[in-house]
Amino acid sequence: MANKQRLRRVADQIQRELSALVRTELKDPRVGLITLTGVEVSSDLAHAKVFYTTFGDAEVRHQTDEGLRRAAGFLRSLLGRRLQVHNTPELHFMFDESVERGMQLSQLIDRAVSGRDSGEQ
Repeated sequence: MANKQRLRRVADQIQRELSALVRTELKDPRVGLITLTGVEVSSDLAHAKVFYTTFGDAEVRHQTDEGLRRAAGFLRSLLGRRLQVHNTPELHFMFDESVERGMQLSQLIDRAVSGRDSGEQ
């Protein structure tokens, strides 16, 4: 079991290294421009949830998810060469809904504010 500070450092390092690997080593055309928004590592360092976002509709999201899922083993092997841990965590890619939800909330707030401003005049 690793302490919380070590887990955070490992998660941050995984995010940095994976960002570089996806950008330079991953050649799958299904994986376009993505942003890795966060990594959560299990307490035994056996699993890592990698959160990502991408622009596009549901089909683009599905294709990206499939490409990342299929490349997880390849990325894990490359990551293992860069990390200073005994066992490289198994990678689980998950679409980060929070960014999309945040944009929707921001649009709702903007509409509410503009509606109030036009009503006051």
